Amino acid sequence: MNDLQNWMVQVRRDLHIYAEPGWSEFRTSSIVAEELSRLGYRVMMGKEIIEETAVMGRDEKIIPEQIQRAMDQGAKQKWLDRMDGFTGVVGILDTGKPGPVISLRFDIDAVEVNEVNDDKHRPFKEGFSSVNPGAMHACGHDGHTAMGLGLAHVLMEKKEELSGKVKLIFQPAEEGVRGAKAIVEKRVLDDSDHFIALHLGMGLPTGKIIGGSSGFLCTTKFDVKYHGRSAHAGAAPNEGHNALLAASTAALNMHAIAPHKDGVSRINVGILRAGEGRNVVPPSAFMKVETRGETEEIASYMFQKASKIVASSASMYETEYTLEKMGESITASSDKELVDTVTGVASEIEDFDQVEKYARLGGSDDAAWMMKRVQEKGGRSTYIMLGSDIAAGHHNEYFDFDESALSMGVKLLFQVIDKLTS
Repeated sequence: MNDLQNWMVQVRRDLHIYAEPGWSEFRTSSIVAEELSRLGYRVMMGKEIIEETAVMGRDEKIIPEQIQRAMDQGAKQKWLDRMDGFTGVVGILDTGKPGPVISLRFDIDAVEVNEVNDDKHRPFKEGFSSVNPGAMHACGHDGHTAMGLGLAHVLMEKKEELSGKVKLIFQPAEEGVRGAKAIVEKRVLDDSDHFIALHLGMGLPTGKIIGGSSGFLCTTKFDVKYHGRSAHAGAAPNEGHNALLAASTAALNMHAIAPHKDGVSRINVGILRAGEGRNVVPPSAFMKVETRGETEEIASYMFQKASKIVASSASMYETEYTLEKMGESITASSDKELVDTVTGVASEIEDFDQVEKYARLGGSDDAAWMMKRVQEKGGRSTYIMLGSDIAAGHHNEYFDFDESALSMGVKLLFQVIDKLTS
């Protein structure tokens, strides 16, 4: 395990250097596929695992340049060819013996954050900070990917002791909840008896483990574009249709949507860009917005109210608009039986000094699509929180985590799989 821990740290740091945001993880997918293939896994990728009609928030125009960057940074052509423009990898281990199908999700994408250049930040000080502008592993997904590959080593080494099948799902585009639904709609998980997702950090110290989660917030991410008409702001303001005012009106009124009486509701206008010059009536505006709700009904209420405000604001200022859904996820809860298995195993691993069964996530993760699909098919699901001391909050430019959690996560996941197949 010491050797494996050192190897996983090297993998994690390599991935951290070459951070890739959602739907651009071509180098990452290449590295994952190469290692799984070398170990003897059946490798699936590209449109084998992605339902193209369910993809959200993927910009087709930038894919060629992202592929070129991946090639320049060491991706292998044979895997890029197999991806056919779509990232993500599934590795399947078939023991050849009757038993359950166990699927595990490891998200692989980075956050669209510029990593800080500061000697107080360990990745910068030790030479493994991101070289890709606007991309940083600021949520620990580099660690998740390294853990998934570390687990792949252990599973293959212990193959004769296991039964059934294990599917290791290296999912693209978790940030913005854009990737999981496309894998679900390709029916990758439909034969699964058990599903496990794991996230490190989450404000928990190293040595603490929470076996299951609930309280996933349903969410919809969407972009809005307003198209007005420019005019000279001094000579002919009456001839303009002001897209900036349409967007501003929408932003203010969306934040005034009444909270829902039945549970938690959220909305945020995260970006608003508009205008061309001081003396020009703004002809265009752009917004990035998200709505959330504790239940699907509350989430629908928030999204429908926001959509109506967007449309009404366009009408007020005689502008046209487009609204495009960029990501979406649902709520989910962990199954008690699987949580009991996870916490029972964790209690027997000396690395864990705090073991709890449940916590509320309080945010969103599109692993919820996977959890729900497995449950609908009669299986069980859980979402584990793996403690790891962090240097700053998730999505912060100073984010870093305690790498000793990598081996702890592999020990836990392997022993849970062993328990479920015995």
